[in-house]
Amino acid sequence: MKRPNRYKNHKNIVTLRPGEFYVSNPGENILLHTLLGSCVAACLYDPEIDLVGMNHFLLSGHQYSRQLKYTESEAGRYGVQSMELLINAMLNRGAEKKRLRAKAFGGAKILNNGNKDNFLCVGEVNSRFIIDFLNNEKIPLVSQNLNGHQGRIVFFSSQTYVIDMCKIKSVTIAENFA
Repeated sequence: MKRPNRYKNHKNIVTLRPGEFYVSNPGENILLHTLLGSCVAACLYDPEIDLVGMNHFLLSGHQYSRQLKYTESEAGRYGVQSMELLINAMLNRGAEKKRLRAKAFGGAKILNNGNKDNFLCVGEVNSRFIIDFLNNEKIPLVSQNLNGHQGRIVFFSSQTYVIDMCKIKSVTIAENFA
């Protein structure tokens, strides 16, 4: 998906890859962009000083499952680190935590082999993590599009705090590769 026409006035586009985050300067005219599968992007903003930030986190550890609390799993700590980096960078640029608002996207089950084993629950765990984390930090989640079976392309505007999102088809794992 190319940049939507309504963003032609945005001078800069920043594309985030897995494990990255970006925080604008107050009032900066920027468009943040990422491609998500089972990963999650948290889009935070402080509307009083026109400051935005986005991260793109994934659960890369081998100790995750539907039953573990995110604070007990190696995978959840990765999300915690990503969120702490994003929030602290925003606070360092003048945001106040009480003014932060969040939008969250991703967490898809993009590989579908028909069963419900823990290997393929990454998106589910990521989605649960971001909702729980924001709730624990008392940061309102004003918009979300989480879970499902499709990846997403996400654009986040520093000018309007609007998200443009396009869903991507899922992939089915073949039983035999012969």
